[in-house]
This record gives sequence, structure tokens and C-alpha cells, in this order.
Amino acid sequence: MSGRVLVTGGAGFIGSHVADLFVRQGWSVAVLDDLSRGKRENVNPAATLHVLDIRSPDAAALLERQAFDVVVHLAAQMDVRRSVADPAFDASVNVLGTLNLLEALRRSGTAGHTRVVFSSTGGAVYGDLATPPNGETTPKDPDSPYAVAKLAVEHYLSYYARIHGISTVSVRYANVYGPRQDPHGEAGVVAIFCGRILAGEPLTVFGDGQQTRDYVHVGDVADATYRAASVNLDEALHLDDRAFNVGTGIATSVLDLATTLLDAAGVSVPIEFAPKRPGEQQQSFLAVGKAARVLGWSPRISLANGLADTYRWFATRETAAVPSRT
Repeated sequence: MSGRVLVTGGAGFIGSHVADLFVRQGWSVAVLDDLSRGKRENVNPAATLHVLDIRSPDAAALLERQAFDVVVHLAAQMDVRRSVADPAFDASVNVLGTLNLLEALRRSGTAGHTRVVFSSTGGAVYGDLATPPNGETTPKDPDSPYAVAKLAVEHYLSYYARIHGISTVSVRYANVYGPRQDPHGEAGVVAIFCGRILAGEPLTVFGDGQQTRDYVHVGDVADATYRAASVNLDEALHLDDRAFNVGTGIATSVLDLATTLLDAAGVSVPIEFAPKRPGEQQQSFLAVGKAARVLGWSPRISLANGLADTYRWFATRETAAVPSRT
């Protein structure tokens, strides 16, 4: 299958990998990104970049005037801490921005021929009260405005599917890591650890380091997202019918992550322990059997191999940034 796809947030970490995969599969790819966090250098040369805010009339006009077979919607306000500090801003981007695009599709007259794949969160949408592994039908009780907004969008997608005939899918990502992740600001721990190793600085582990997460490589995430966009799916009647967890199904402690990454890097820096952060989720990993059954997808990249790949990318970028001496 091939066609025309729009990847919102396609200049960002995950979005650029998704856009790359669509290009490799022969699709005509457009990227919509306001470049507030994304980077031009991440955009595939074969893709067309539209520098737009997803809340803008121009973004809506793009969807109204161009018939896309698939819209992969990854553009988002992704900083959980900012969502707590400013929930109205978070909702303006993550909820109202998404509605701007969905309404444009509805008005376009081609909504019935477009599949919308939405990047939700498997790490946060189920909340701290759920006992992992969390499956798609696990009760949802999110604990941050960011996760509340993601769940709200899933409900909107379910509405647009039932009432307006838009084919919608939600992919609930676990903790994604890999090349192009930003080690600054609100970033994944792998990117932060890579940056500290390359700087020769200690790795900081909060609490006893036994808190677990489900770490999935961005290459596997791109593959799952592509499959969600391209495979035939049954009709969606309920919220979770078209939702798929995307992770490894493996709980990895932060301490094990740190030691595995140091082994992959072949470098030794100290691991320092800091006080436990109040309210930090202690145990989180996903059940991913539904994606295997329905999408034919399973993660292929082991944590050790994925961390080695990620560290090599950061190390290469660090080397390229050092001016040569003449």
C-alpha cells in the first residue's frame, strides 16, 4: 500500500522516523511542524515541509485542500511538567489543535477516505493506580493534564469515527528512546544518560532505581505506527477497539537501564543516587499482545542493541560538533 500521508510533528524525534519509513515504503510524504521543538535537519529530503502550528487556520486549510490517505498526528505539547504548570496551554495544543485538524478533515469531504493515526501515551494514560502490565482495556485514570488531554483526544477520535466515518487509530506509546531524541528539557532518560556519559558526568538515579518502565526503540515505534496506518482494521465501536499499546512488554528498572547503557557505551562513569521524587510512578509496562494479533507487529530491537545504537548516534553527533584542529 502507498499513497499520500501527512505527518504532523514530522520534524521531531518520533515523527521524523515515522516520516522516513513512509518515504522508504514509497509514499508521498508531507510534514507539518511549527519547528518549536522539531528540527529542519530531521526532515527527510523527499518530504515536503509545511511550517505551521496545528492550531492555525493555515493548518486546517492544508487538510481541507489536499486529500491525504493517512494523517499521522504526532505534533503535541509533550512536557508533562509544563502541562501541570499550564494546563490551559497544554489543552490548547493537544486538544484544540487536534480538533482543528479533525474539523478540517470533516469539512474536506474526503474524511471517509482518510485514516488518522494518533500518538497517545501508554506510559501515562492508565495512571498510577493500574497494576501492570496494562492492556488496552485497563481502566484509565490519568494523573497529569498531559495524559488527560491525550485520553480526551482518544474520546474525540472515537466520536469522529462513529459519527463522521473517519477511520481513526490510537497508538499508545511506552517510553520511546533512540536517535534524534533531545537530551535537553523534557527528554527521555536514555537521551539524558547519553549526554551525561559523553560529558563524563555521573548518572543520577532517583530513589533506589528500582522503578520500572517499558523502553521501546523508536525504530520499532515507527514500524508499529506505519502498520496502524496501513493494515485493514475492523469497525471501531468502543474507545479501545482501535487502540494499540506499543512497547516491549518488559519491565526494566532505571538502575538496570543505566548499567546496560554503560555496558553498551564501553564507558564507566559513577551512578549517583538522589532522593525519590514525590509522586513518581513506580511500576509501568504494557501488554502488547493485541498489536501482535491485529497489526502483525512485535518489537524486534532488544534493549541492549537499541541502547548501543542510540549511544553511537549521540557519540557521532558529539564528535561532529567538535571543531577540527589545523
